[in-house]
Amino acid sequence: MWMVELHFTGDPARLAARAAHRDRLAELHRQGLVRMAGPLAGDGGAVIVIDAPSRADVEEFLAADPYFRTPGVTVAQIRDWRPFLH
Repeated sequence: MWMVELHFTGDPARLAARAAHRDRLAELHRQGLVRMAGPLAGDGGAVIVIDAPSRADVEEFLAADPYFRTPGVTVAQIRDWRPFLH
């Protein structure tokens, strides 16, 4: 699995793009790609947990969603995560 950490600013473009982004995440959750996602306390960022075999798959996921290129949204970190409980 992979953890994608996002950082946010107060740019209004981010809030305008958020609903479509969340709808896409919900669909990918139903398909099993997105395991969980949500904002951090204070809404300064978010974490998305992706069940994908490779970083290339995560990069493809990011490239397919315009939210990740929206002003006010920065992909801060992509980390390989190996949970032993889930």
